[in-house]
Amino acid sequence: MSWFDGLLHPIMWVVSWIMVEWHAIFKAVGLDPDGGAAWSLSIVGLVVVIRILLIPLFFRQIKASRGMQLLAPEMQAIQKKYKGKSDPASREAMSRETMELYRKHGTNPFASCLPILLQSPIFFALFRVLNSLPLIASGAKPPLGPMTKSLAESFDNATIFGAPLSGTFMKADGNIHIKIVSVVLIICMSATTFLTQRQLTMKNMPPAALQGPMAQQQKILLYVLPLIFAFSGINFPIGVLIYWTTTNLWSMGQQFYSIRRMPAPGSQAEIAMKERKAKKAESKGLIEDEPVLLIEEKPRGQREQPKRKDRAKAPTKPGDDGVPSKPGIEEDPGPSAPAPAKPPTKPKK
Repeated sequence: MSWFDGLLHPIMWVVSWIMVEWHAIFKAVGLDPDGGAAWSLSIVGLVVVIRILLIPLFFRQIKASRGMQLLAPEMQAIQKKYKGKSDPASREAMSRETMELYRKHGTNPFASCLPILLQSPIFFALFRVLNSLPLIASGAKPPLGPMTKSLAESFDNATIFGAPLSGTFMKADGNIHIKIVSVVLIICMSATTFLTQRQLTMKNMPPAALQGPMAQQQKILLYVLPLIFAFSGINFPIGVLIYWTTTNLWSMGQQFYSIRRMPAPGSQAEIAMKERKAKKAESKGLIEDEPVLLIEEKPRGQREQPKRKDRAKAPTKPGDDGVPSKPGIEEDPGPSAPAPAKPPTKPKK
């Protein structure tokens, strides 16, 4: 065992275990256990498991990419500020301001590459597993975890459209089926890589983020990465090509959903989302037929004070108390009070 295989051995064991479990499921469903369909779908199942585990990192990647897009104008301002200055002090100040800008927006270029970086060990582990299966099948290497000798023989003999899953374009040995299937999968892998990057850069970036040195680098990578995969894909086993094409299709669907539901501010995707919402509201009649509630506002002023009722006056005459007297009956006014006595007058002298 080489040092590289020793380093990847735990991941290779997990990859083998996931593939064997999916193979058992498809065998129980009724697929031929020695057929290429069961083992190809096992590789697809491996992609599903890995990408589900990477969903939290995917949303972190989307957040980091959006942060990089939003800070693009400020990044351009920093680059313009130190343009033409190559002295150590200026370069240090530019680096310090750039890192401060990353901290301010809570993002960095490394976070946007996490899913790809974490998939790389799995990709190489699958590559090494598929290369090891013929040796395991022949008995030259011991079983790899749950991947026993019989299962390795089953995988090694499985074919898809006449091409074995462990075959490569460079080691086709005249097998035209291997070359045709490899070329088709390499084209699919390169095309899905291009469309995935284009979907992210062109539809989910504001106009300001499409200018400047960083935007030019992303445009270069947009065309360079598919070419790298196209030239390196001739050395990949067909099973690895199936894996990479499937994970690209998963990325396209995942990005389509996130861009459609959570577009970057100022991007074409956000404009399209607003247009969809406007058409949906118009189709439901929410714009033209929406009732408007009119609320009449009273002028604010001094609070109206409660009015006090007048007290009833004491009756002075019969009937004045509000109770009418009966006709024909005279009311007795009662005994009159005696007049007060006058004080005696003194005789005049």
